[in-house]
Amino acid sequence: MPTLSDKIDLKKPLVSIILPAFNEEAILKKNVSLLYDYLSTLNNLYNWEVLIINDGSTDNTKSIADSLVESKTNLRAYHHIVNRNLGTALRTGFKHSKGDYVIVLDIDLSYSPNHIGELLSEIETTEADMVIASPYMKGGKNTAVPRLRLLLSKTVNFMMRKASRLDIYTFTGMVRAYHGDFIRSLNTKSSTFDINTEILLKAYILRARVVEIPAHLDWSEQQKLGNTRTSSLRIVMGIFNGLANSFMFRPYMFFWILGLIIFILSFYIILWIFINTYNVYPMTAELAHGFEDRFSYAVSEVFRQRPYSFIVGGTTMIISIQLLGLGFISLQKKRYFDELFHLNSQILKNQK
Repeated sequence: MPTLSDKIDLKKPLVSIILPAFNEEAILKKNVSLLYDYLSTLNNLYNWEVLIINDGSTDNTKSIADSLVESKTNLRAYHHIVNRNLGTALRTGFKHSKGDYVIVLDIDLSYSPNHIGELLSEIETTEADMVIASPYMKGGKNTAVPRLRLLLSKTVNFMMRKASRLDIYTFTGMVRAYHGDFIRSLNTKSSTFDINTEILLKAYILRARVVEIPAHLDWSEQQKLGNTRTSSLRIVMGIFNGLANSFMFRPYMFFWILGLIIFILSFYIILWIFINTYNVYPMTAELAHGFEDRFSYAVSEVFRQRPYSFIVGGTTMIISIQLLGLGFISLQKKRYFDELFHLNSQILKNQK
């Protein structure tokens, strides 16, 4: 069986290619061969290892992967007994990778193999900790992606961009290049597709350098196979997860924006009450004497005419104050979390 040491040049960087796979018997052998054809064009620049992470497939993915290990140089396969979702599959790949650089690629090659060279060129040139292949930034392309899926994906990524205020267009994309030491030392917990957003969030906390490059997401082959590989339910769940992840970047902004909107509404109602009280006040001269009594009569008259204004105005004012207060509390908690995560990451890094 070929091993990593068979064709290794210590002068060249080692690149680990991680391929998560779940029920991919129809495309696994063909696409791994296409990948190796491309990698051979970069042999003068890099050493390679390819890791197939079989995430509990119920078809013949395991046997095909094992046969590829026997025939391909520097290919290893790791198998989960049951499906443990993308997050766990990626952590398995990161854990077993040895590369100076680590690249995650979708086994369906919806991002063609030539993205590998572009990602590596960018991460070496910019000395970034992470480079993201982005079909949504300027210069990026999307081909044959179902309209609903594309719309929802763009919506989620737009929301995350606005919520985080980071100069990132593709938060949910899986195809990325990482500096090996960075990704292997990063402590993640998500077991689902959310791991891609979690990595970005924690990279942001650690002040890691993140770069995007234009990419081409092409689903032409999936359309030919008649398999979009993602159900409508999973897309909808992805939207809700995207909302939650947006909240995690800057939770206080959600409280402040909502609190401010409600405060403006309550202020408008209370201002209306005061204006009408002012207009009614001159009419109370024959009913009472002294400012306090006349003002009370004026307020009672406005209340008689519009009692719901007092109820709505008072209630919305209380709610707005509570939301604004929650915003300040969440800001403080986020700062504590950032500091603790940063400290914990440094301790784990030093231990390793």
